[in-house]
Amino acid sequence: MRAWHVTRHGEPEEVLELVDVPDPVPGPGEVLIRVAAVAANFPDVLLSRGEYQVRPPLPFTPGIELSGTVVAVGDGVEDLAPGQRVVGSGIGVLSELAVLPAGDVHPAPDALDDIAAAGLMIAYQTAWFGLHRRGRMRAGDWVLVHAAAGGVGAAAVQLAVAAGARVIGVVGSATKTDVARAAGAEAVLRRDADDIAARVKEITGGHGADVVFDPVGGAAFTASTKCIAFEGRLVVVGFASGEIPQAAANHALVKNYSIDGLHWALYAQRRPDLVREAHAELTRLAAEGAIRPVVHEVVPFLKAPAAIQLLAGGTTTGRIVIEVGT
Repeated sequence: MRAWHVTRHGEPEEVLELVDVPDPVPGPGEVLIRVAAVAANFPDVLLSRGEYQVRPPLPFTPGIELSGTVVAVGDGVEDLAPGQRVVGSGIGVLSELAVLPAGDVHPAPDALDDIAAAGLMIAYQTAWFGLHRRGRMRAGDWVLVHAAAGGVGAAAVQLAVAAGARVIGVVGSATKTDVARAAGAEAVLRRDADDIAARVKEITGGHGADVVFDPVGGAAFTASTKCIAFEGRLVVVGFASGEIPQAAANHALVKNYSIDGLHWALYAQRRPDLVREAHAELTRLAAEGAIRPVVHEVVPFLKAPAAIQLLAGGTTTGRIVIEVGT
């Protein structure tokens, strides 16, 4: 089979090489999947650079999220069967065939085709746990979503709206405004043009944001602390800005808000039961039409390095999906 390998650390376009490798075989508790599509994620950029929290030995296959069809299952796998459409997550799926632990593989929603389904697992699970588990979001809450036109941000907007919350989205430029609005944001602010804290207070009538979903960090985090509501929950999802903010404990004390971290992979490792529950709920919402991954561009398999490189520039909206069969 063909697979993309990171041969040395650097920019994706420079270090990814297409190679022929033997077809993998599933071991006990594993699933062999014929990959239909891979959704590019920012961790793919970091993996290529050697900057991700996990550093596989070189050479290795990147890609962490897929849709596809089960080809074979290893001993002990009972809930999945050959021919079944699935989605899954795990490092090493940017290839024509991939092996994943059965616990990291779930039935693909019938309401989503392979391209859309490829972008469901990580973005929507991250948004789900960030809003519902860590942010304790309630119907009627004001929810502030940073990077609201990105893959994870747009998922958070859709899920918040589906839960009856009122959403203020923040985007990086005018070209991204329509994406956040289409996802359901009631108001959209631009971090290159608006005073975020002042505008949030104005829009909410002085109440502030009950829940903040922040995958950006840096100035976004600082602005959020200035407009968070009494007993608000600021959910730290990531640091796409490249700047890890320093939280002021005294500020959280005097304003009576909480800072909650979210590392979704820990749920997959420690509470797979909650991941399954979230997937069932996401499948239901997809069937109802309440959520659908926003796909910015579909790229053929042979152009995968350029697709991942696009994420490094921070100019994309929604998801970039690599169609493996092309």
